Amino acid sequence: MEYYVIGEREIVLGFMLAGVKGSVADNRSAALDAFKAVTDDSSAEKIKVLILTEDVSDMLSEEVKLWQMKSKAPLIVEIPGLHGHIPGRKSLSDSIREAVGIQI
Repeated sequence: MEYYVIGEREIVLGFMLAGVKGSVADNRSAALDAFKAVTDDSSAEKIKVLILTEDVSDMLSEEVKLWQMKSKAPLIVEIPGLHGHIPGRKSLSDSIREAVGIQI
C-alpha cells in the first residue's frame, strides 16, 4: 500500500525516514499544489493513504471535504502536527467512540 504525507518539514522528514514520500507545506499554496498532485487521476490510483497534518487539513478544508465526498482513493487521514493536537478538534478515538459507542 502506498502512503504519502503533506505537512511541516519535520513531520515529512520523519515519515521519509520510514520510507513514506511526502511534500512540505508551510502555506496554503504549497499545500494545495501537493494535494492536487496527489489526487490527480494518475497519482490517485497509486497512493492509497494520504496523511495530512491538522494544520494542512485546515488550510485545505474545502478541498478535503469535497475529496472525501467522492469516496475515492486515496483515503485521507489527519494526524497532529508538530505542536500537538489542535484544541477543539475531535481525535480519531473520539470519533470512533462517538460512532461505535465504546472507548478504545
